[in-house]
Amino acid sequence: MTSVDTTPVLDHDKLVTFIERKWNDEILHALTDYIAIPAKSPAFDPDWEKRGYLERVVTDAAQWAERQPVKGLKLEIVRLPGRTPVIFFETPATRAGSTDTILLYGHLDKQPEFDGWRADLGPWTPKFENGKLYGRGGADDGYAIYASLAALGALDEQGVERPRCVGLIETCEESGSYDLLPYVDALRDRLGQVSLVVCLDSGAGNYDQMWLTTSLRGLVSGDLQVEVLEEGVHSGVFGGIAPSSFRVMRQLFERLEDAKNGNLLPGAFHCEIPASRLREAEATAAILGDTVWKGLPWACGADGKPVLPTTTDPREALLNSTWRPSLSVTGAAGMPPLADAGNVLRPRTAFKLSLRLPPLVDAAQAVQQLKELLEVDPPYNAKVTFKPDAGAATGWAAPDVAPWLAASLDAASRRHFGADCAYMGLGGTIPLMNVLQEGFPAAQFMVCGVLGPKSNAHGPNEFLHVPYAKKLTAAVADVIATAR
Repeated sequence: MTSVDTTPVLDHDKLVTFIERKWNDEILHALTDYIAIPAKSPAFDPDWEKRGYLERVVTDAAQWAERQPVKGLKLEIVRLPGRTPVIFFETPATRAGSTDTILLYGHLDKQPEFDGWRADLGPWTPKFENGKLYGRGGADDGYAIYASLAALGALDEQGVERPRCVGLIETCEESGSYDLLPYVDALRDRLGQVSLVVCLDSGAGNYDQMWLTTSLRGLVSGDLQVEVLEEGVHSGVFGGIAPSSFRVMRQLFERLEDAKNGNLLPGAFHCEIPASRLREAEATAAILGDTVWKGLPWACGADGKPVLPTTTDPREALLNSTWRPSLSVTGAAGMPPLADAGNVLRPRTAFKLSLRLPPLVDAAQAVQQLKELLEVDPPYNAKVTFKPDAGAATGWAAPDVAPWLAASLDAASRRHFGADCAYMGLGGTIPLMNVLQEGFPAAQFMVCGVLGPKSNAHGPNEFLHVPYAKKLTAAVADVIATAR
């Protein structure tokens, strides 16, 4: 007598209905409340513990999670002394004989406000308009815990078998995740044997298909300060005698980058780009074309035409932002506002530097090389100090995608988006990915997200593209259902 397989098969119509309802009835309301809370990452709010905003968003998310129909869900807010809190949840396998674990990752801390928001918008003023939920953190990355548990709940509602799943939701990611490693060590035995990492903190080249992130850049940041005087002096009387601290700063920058094109000069900040990633950039450029650079909010030059990018070649633009280093000045000190700028030769100039590193460059070594490059033999014997931020992060290059995962991603993307899954590197940084790859070298990675065109994470008018987020949630459920 032959046995009959009675294992429930995923009904995709029911899956979509469940996720649509979950988003409309619960997640949108939860994210609206979340956006209104200024839960800035500790690097931008040293008094985070006293203010309690991070604690509040963690508690709100945990309370919502505990109400979800996920079989055997156990959740804990883990707190180590002096460190930002982490949500850890786990749910046992519903597939007989499954011994591996899927790790779902996200974060609830936020970037600071920044300026330039549309008059009717603001970082802590959520607004839903034309399918987009505006406000800080909804897309980066507040939605992740909600989407992850919605995907699991959708499978469990239908009795569809899946592996064991755990969740790790941190509140220090935007500061470099320097608080996370102690938690990973403390929870290592409870993580289990991770075979698949699902990270929903990444980007999308468009909103027409699912995008798998194949690499992330590293990050070194810090404060560079040049001091030439103990106090400001009359610029007419002493200009030409005392060197300008800004000019000294310019000379230091000449050691670091080519001012004509922005290329970073030290070879230590570069790595060889793998041939597979060159081919991938070519394929991605064919999909996205000039939208790679045309979608930016360019200002207009004196002739009324938009400012030009560093390159108009889509392939080169993609490689510049994913596999080559870049330097940004993200803040300044020692300069009064224009309205208060008298004729004073300023005693000091300070810049906040953000150095993005190619995926294969070691961040710890880069910190030391950058500090030495900037501080050694200063012009005019000026006092030059570079103070690196905590949490320097090495980038990440994904392992080759296993055939089962590639097939599952394509099937999920076709089913929910109507197109195959596409692949691209991302210029941002998610410190945990490299840590997990080192800790679980056999694991596969599904790193994706909702940060598509004009979503503008970290900047003004950040939004979550809700229709895309719903489809991505369903796609995650599809992939989890096929994982072994």
